[in-house]
Amino acid sequence: MSTVPDTRASALPPVVDTATWREQLAALRAREKAATRELDAIAAQRRRLPMVEMPDYTLVGAEGPVRLVDVFDGASQLITYHHMWSPGREWQCGGCTGFTSQFTRLEFLQAYDARFVVVTQGRIDEALAYREKVGNQMTWYSTADSPFGADVDAPPGGGFAVNVFLRDGDRVFRTWHTDGRGTEQISHTFALVDLLPWGRQEAWQDSPPGWPQSPTYERWLDSPDIARLYGPRG
Repeated sequence: MSTVPDTRASALPPVVDTATWREQLAALRAREKAATRELDAIAAQRRRLPMVEMPDYTLVGAEGPVRLVDVFDGASQLITYHHMWSPGREWQCGGCTGFTSQFTRLEFLQAYDARFVVVTQGRIDEALAYREKVGNQMTWYSTADSPFGADVDAPPGGGFAVNVFLRDGDRVFRTWHTDGRGTEQISHTFALVDLLPWGRQEAWQDSPPGWPQSPTYERWLDSPDIARLYGPRG
């Protein structure tokens, strides 16, 4: 379980009058707006990326083998989160477990002709048992018997990743990929925490002297924490 140091005695931001606060907020807002426009430009470039056609992979879902084209479940667009997996372990990657626990309502994607699922190198029986154990509400597929994961930069023993695909009839195309901190853009966790005065409270961050800071990952919920909060007995 993660340990969270007491921050009550930490340094506080300076206290100023309202006019000074509004002036500094406006200066920050200008940078925030510029960042928003840059993200819009990045998204525009992403929409103009070329794509590569995929072979006819077969994955395994809760109901058995399923072609990649059928993982779309009739949608035209598909996002896959590739969950790290260590065969035989009681608890899988805490980061992946916590990350995917955020996504509890995905039906809104139907209005965008899209679907979002988890793919893992774990065998489907183990993957579904783990999904139940930690209370995950996403749809899971296994690529244990398929080269699909490795071919989209999420091989056995490898890291997590996000991939995006587009379907045209029975043809499937890969349009985008990211890993590492690139996945933060689809997470609300860090977006919320970064709004707080103390931020993520991780040692690598640029924070004022005296701000509470601890080693990276220390404040993250681990897999047993997720199971306790969201699992069958949560």
